[in-house]
Amino acid sequence: MRRKLVVGNWKLNGSFARNTALLGEVRSGGCVEGVDIAVCPPFPYLQQAGDMLSGSSVLLGAQDVSAYQEGAYTGEVSGRMLVDLGCTYVIVGHSERRSLFGETDSRVASKVGAALAAGLTPIVCVGESRSQRELGGAEQVVASQLESVVAAIDIKLLDRLVVAYEPVWAIGTGLTATPEQAQSMHVFIRRCLGRGGVDSDGVRILYGGSVNAGNALQLFNEKDIDGALVGGASLVFDGFKAICEAASKASL
Repeated sequence: MRRKLVVGNWKLNGSFARNTALLGEVRSGGCVEGVDIAVCPPFPYLQQAGDMLSGSSVLLGAQDVSAYQEGAYTGEVSGRMLVDLGCTYVIVGHSERRSLFGETDSRVASKVGAALAAGLTPIVCVGESRSQRELGGAEQVVASQLESVVAAIDIKLLDRLVVAYEPVWAIGTGLTATPEQAQSMHVFIRRCLGRGGVDSDGVRILYGGSVNAGNALQLFNEKDIDGALVGGASLVFDGFKAICEAASKASL
């Protein structure tokens, strides 16, 4: 049985003072039976988060990684640097990176390769927009995003991936895919990975799209939903803990 994983994506939020309070709560209350938990603060706060979480079961992740290992790439942060800061996970290809910063499928694949080369576990985000879903192209969009990664990476490394399905129309909108919609896409993702030669039964696939304490358990009870990539709800400890506890209940 795949172990549940809940990842908090803080996005462009935080300050030293706010982080101290939140991380203190996460450290003291973030151990939930049967669930792996990680937080992904902005780059400037990774050292603070790593120090405060040291010795706890909560893992550290970053929100992005460079496709380059080193060199004259001003503003970039490499996978090796993230490992030096204690990161285990890194989010790659989030819909905001794709839509706001122009990241292509090939660029995302390059970043996945760089993350794996550094020893990180990439959380590869895929998902469709509302118009793409309404036009019946959701599966085609997700398949294309996955195929770019599978084609570019050594097949022996791909079982280290985590995939996050994030319907773009449900991010920050208050809308959420129904458990049935999410499960259907998770099954499709697992099938796509299998067609590419990946042992997809062992790959954790998370749901990310306005996950909160109220809808988490219904989502996690679906067979192929292995956890969540949580945005705004990860900034308030009580809500984040409730999501982690829902994952634990679904694991029993």
